[in-house]
Amino acid sequence: MPHHFDLLVLGDVNPDVILGPLTGDLDFRQRENLVGHGALTLGGSAAITAAGAARLGLKVAFAGRIGDDAAGRFVRDILGDRDVDARALTVDPILPTPLTAILTRDDRRAIITSSGVLGAVTAADVPAHLLAGARHVHASSYFLMPALAAGLPELFRTARAHGATTSLDTNDDPARQWDPTGIPLVLQETDFLLPNAAEARQLSGKSALSDAAAHLAALGPTVVIKNGADGAIAHHRGETVTVPASPVTPLDTVGAGDSFNAAFLAATLRGLPLPDALRAGVAGGGRSTLARGGIDGQPTWDDLLDDLHLTETESA
Repeated sequence: MPHHFDLLVLGDVNPDVILGPLTGDLDFRQRENLVGHGALTLGGSAAITAAGAARLGLKVAFAGRIGDDAAGRFVRDILGDRDVDARALTVDPILPTPLTAILTRDDRRAIITSSGVLGAVTAADVPAHLLAGARHVHASSYFLMPALAAGLPELFRTARAHGATTSLDTNDDPARQWDPTGIPLVLQETDFLLPNAAEARQLSGKSALSDAAAHLAALGPTVVIKNGADGAIAHHRGETVTVPASPVTPLDTVGAGDSFNAAFLAATLRGLPLPDALRAGVAGGGRSTLARGGIDGQPTWDDLLDDLHLTETESA
């Protein structure tokens, strides 16, 4: 079957309400806490990755679930505005769309999410024709969607049988359990694991990033670790590749890791070698921090070519 989409993204989508920066502790005694900035925008690791990949020129489809409510219509409209095909975004007749509030202070943030439909998302929400018709399948927020997580090994296995590559960004585990039995099963079917440094340490039980990368890579995937101001590190077939961070002063780091994912995957799907794809991820994540929210600062492919000092011919 021909590939109709470059990228199929599975996972979470919700509105983000971003408020900050806080200058002190929150006061819960019915007092007004004023901050300098607020934004209502697209949230969810999977949705931000999908939006970023589409802006980079990939043909992107999204599969997941929203509620039959204003929040669901809001995120569907934004995905549509970004040219993400959201026809496989199921509308749940009972459960609401998730909502996330993000409070920022300095370079840190607190994330508060109401789960809504997340627990109801399953492998059955992923149409078979999309699995068969995508060059690459990416999943995010593994721990927020346990029913989908349980079906992810088979979904990835099916996608790979149709010639696709796969990637996973687990994101944080609110329960702090890190699923020691399920993670190895899905990593056997994963081509690229894309955690941040804290997640890599938790997933592997190793404190040194090089050890964490090697441990996780032994389970199957190429491991690409986002390390914030220290850039990124990848472990592939016994070799380690590192790149420094982008020379930018961040305004807002919300969604930077998801924009890294989008740029790394776009570069990989365009055939760039791992070191250049890693540099693209760092550049894409860095650019996203120059605007507030997860999607407004996401780059185009021409932006990344400028950052990487590559020509279109070299990236083809």
